[in-house]
Amino acid sequence: MTINNSQPTEAAMKRIQIFDTTLRDGEQSPGASLDPEQKIVIARQLAKLGVDVIEPGFAISSPGDFAAVQQISRELQTVEIAGFARAIKADIDAAIKATQDAARRRLHIFISSSDIHLDFQLKKSRDQVVQIARDMVAYGKQFVPEIEFSAMDSSRAGREFVIELVEAVIAEGATVINLPDTLGYAMPEEYGEMFRTVRKHARGGDSVRYSAHCHNDLGLAVANSLAAIQAGATQIEVTLNGVGERAGNCSLEELVMAIETRKSFMQAETGIVTSEIYEASRMVSRAMNFPIAFNKPIVGRNAFQHESGIHQDGLLKNRNTYEIMDPEAMGIPRSMIVLGKHSGRHAIKHRLAEYGITPDDAQLLDVYTRFKERADELKLVPDDVLIRLASESTQQQHDPYTLIDLQVLAGTQRSRIASVTIKERGSEDEKTYTGSGTGPLEAVIHCIQQAIPQAAEFEDLELHSLSTGEDARGEAVVSILHEGRRFRGTAIHNDIILAAAQAYVGACNQMILSGAADQPAADQDAV
Repeated sequence: MTINNSQPTEAAMKRIQIFDTTLRDGEQSPGASLDPEQKIVIARQLAKLGVDVIEPGFAISSPGDFAAVQQISRELQTVEIAGFARAIKADIDAAIKATQDAARRRLHIFISSSDIHLDFQLKKSRDQVVQIARDMVAYGKQFVPEIEFSAMDSSRAGREFVIELVEAVIAEGATVINLPDTLGYAMPEEYGEMFRTVRKHARGGDSVRYSAHCHNDLGLAVANSLAAIQAGATQIEVTLNGVGERAGNCSLEELVMAIETRKSFMQAETGIVTSEIYEASRMVSRAMNFPIAFNKPIVGRNAFQHESGIHQDGLLKNRNTYEIMDPEAMGIPRSMIVLGKHSGRHAIKHRLAEYGITPDDAQLLDVYTRFKERADELKLVPDDVLIRLASESTQQQHDPYTLIDLQVLAGTQRSRIASVTIKERGSEDEKTYTGSGTGPLEAVIHCIQQAIPQAAEFEDLELHSLSTGEDARGEAVVSILHEGRRFRGTAIHNDIILAAAQAYVGACNQMILSGAADQPAADQDAV
């Protein structure tokens, strides 16, 4: 038997369109509501990301949504805009009006197809639904040549009726047929079979394009979408971070990277600019106030981090031993080593080397022994603690700046006032700086920025509870940005403001020790 391992040619690759509905279906997640300006900012990032189609909202649902759809249609002239509408004239009119300034647009009309929806929600017969679908597609076709029709809940509908419905809308001019797994009910094999059956048996079925819209109730949204591609779909409807109703939609980043990583198997490709994935993910997470699960594929905090000593050792020798993707190609900061009780000496040595600290063998053994003791206590050993342990073992201060003391005065009717005391490496003096801000953290950051002249832009803060009760400890993860490079500092403390301050100083120290910034003398505005 001959096994063909040759790579497919570019011409053989099927181009998959990415239809992003983060701003419509994604926003339907409880608590995920976005204001018009947030939608516009995210839509700009989606355009940079390279999505083919943006569904900016449900124009008839509110004046704010109408305004956002209208503004996005006017501004983003390089992306196709989808106007979303129920099979109702008023919805279609609103969608047409809101998208009229788009350079390229389509009308996206949907109606239910499963008996349970027809009987209990629409309270209409199959014949009535077919006639409504036919009439509304014909009505929309007067205004827009590109019509996408969605047979909602088609994975739970009878195949014969789905075919009848699809035939009717194709006859009236529908150009894209979407067969949604609205409840995330289908298995990949049966979802793919539905596409093959409709394409084969619906009259005109080979004259239109097919789209998949999968929900994640059983965790199969990406698997079902891939099955649809293998069955002939050339468009997949997705959301960033998989946001959406209930358990969400097919995740853009997971689908795109599955196709990219297994391109030769899938015989498919997308036009997504993968280096923009991480920024787009973070933007949506912040705007919706939806934290990303640590173990979320692709963009989760742990997706490219390794604590196991065996994994860390292999990874440091060759990244491909325990990673199948390059996180930096997706714009994800390279922070692959997480230090905990399972970490080995190789990982500790590697992390210290990132700070320019190179202990000898005896000192490294001492650091390792101290580290193991702290790891049992802290679970994860943040960088500032590791540097402190290295300083104890080598009997010299390694970090350029050390936070000695912090005080914050807060109140309900006044600005927050803070003071921090900082010690600079090589100096016996401790200097105190004061600052104010609308919040205690802002006041503290202003103080630290006086103390550390080259302190970089405070980009992001993550806070995580590590325990419960009155003595609960929190972990702060601070990201800073310096000339396009991102550095992260971590710290753990009962006082979350102090933890954030230590993490910020730690990130600045990492930046300085990495050589990304020169280290001038401290500012003279200390008190």
